[in-house]
Amino acid sequence: MVSERDNDRLLAHETEVKDAFDRIEPFLKRLSARQHEADFVDKAQDMARAELGFELPRQVLDNAWIQQLDIRHLFAWCVFETYRAYADDFFRHQPLAPDPQEAERFQTWLQECGFHAVDVSPCSDGRLAHVIRYVLRLPHGLVRRKSFAGAMFDVEASLRRWVETELSRYRERVPNTADSLTRYLKLAVYHYSSSDPDHQGCAAHGSSTDRAAEGARERLQDFQQAIENSFCCGASIDLLLVGLDTDTDAIRVHPPDSGGDLDPARFIDGASLFDETVGLDAQAARERVAERVAAVASDSEPGMRRFVAGLLENNFAQIAYVRAHHGGHYGDVGHNERFMGVGMGFEEVQLRNLTYFAYLQTVEEGAPDLDVGVKIFSGLNVERGLPVPVVLRFDYHGQVPGARERAEARTRRVAEALRNRFPRLAEQGLLHTLLAVRDCGNNGTLEVIGSSLERTGTGEKH
Repeated sequence: MVSERDNDRLLAHETEVKDAFDRIEPFLKRLSARQHEADFVDKAQDMARAELGFELPRQVLDNAWIQQLDIRHLFAWCVFETYRAYADDFFRHQPLAPDPQEAERFQTWLQECGFHAVDVSPCSDGRLAHVIRYVLRLPHGLVRRKSFAGAMFDVEASLRRWVETELSRYRERVPNTADSLTRYLKLAVYHYSSSDPDHQGCAAHGSSTDRAAEGARERLQDFQQAIENSFCCGASIDLLLVGLDTDTDAIRVHPPDSGGDLDPARFIDGASLFDETVGLDAQAARERVAERVAAVASDSEPGMRRFVAGLLENNFAQIAYVRAHHGGHYGDVGHNERFMGVGMGFEEVQLRNLTYFAYLQTVEEGAPDLDVGVKIFSGLNVERGLPVPVVLRFDYHGQVPGARERAEARTRRVAEALRNRFPRLAEQGLLHTLLAVRDCGNNGTLEVIGSSLERTGTGEKH
């Protein structure tokens, strides 16, 4: 049931990407100790090329003999260059993309479960950034993900996405025809910490597991009510609530009852079920999972039970992954994100604790998520004198006239608004932004359009 080949592939990706980011601080510490040596600039560039794979801004190095080396500037520069290389490699080589047969099998299985689309809203906490490809083992290109603090997703935005999906079924017969008896599945993922529930749970809900689960449940119900009030009966969508233990990546799934209602107290625990099936062959384990799901969710629709069982089976692979490669329990049970991702996009980020997300169109709209993110990075970076690195990005569809220009204008507006929201951090060099846009309709790579590092007067651009 657990694919070692897939786990090896995911481990290689996680190791390569995180190692690239984690080399930055040790490198800068060594560099700082050598800033007054003869030929420092040339030595620094040699070190950077050899250890990081790119050069550093020369004027910052040239100024080191006049004043202290600007480590804040170099830290942000290195994070942004590392991110850009990682993102470009991801879009060019698609290291996690499913092959055509795998994608076809997923779509077939999904429709056999009675669904034509899966829309997932996890918490924006970086410990859930890998929820699609790793935790749930779903194909990231075929499942929609938008993250919000506390999994409190934007109901109106989700409603628009539902409309777009249904219109595609009417107009383009994608992913199936409008008269097919399938439904749209909205899934919210809250989180908790099994080792330190009172401190390492969801910050947006005061580390309360009960509040996190209830908040996600209420938001799902609001979404269903919005569709019922605006269009038709709720039979066109289904809801599912999932909890994630961020210490172990084990999930608990809350299946709906016969009326589609969710109960946070009713769930199947993935960790317990994994232990129960250890030693069984794949078929016996699959049958045991189906039995446990049926026992808890006997009143759920058969297709929903099949989908829930599939999620639990998929999660077994991630539980095995964490036990094999992280001792069964992550060492960084708390926040350890490397940068903030702000705007719209970031489908390439499928790794735990790599990015804190703040999906937004305007700073005012996304203020709660931004504030939580800056608070997290104040503890991770600012208290140590390092800046908050923010990748500000808006993806666009190149086939739409004027889309790129609007994406660029929005990116620059949000960058200025972000600076105005956190003026003290920005003025002290403790908040830096990389501005980028991307043509997602053409699977393009990033186009960097600016950076706050240009304000320092180096004259060098990313």
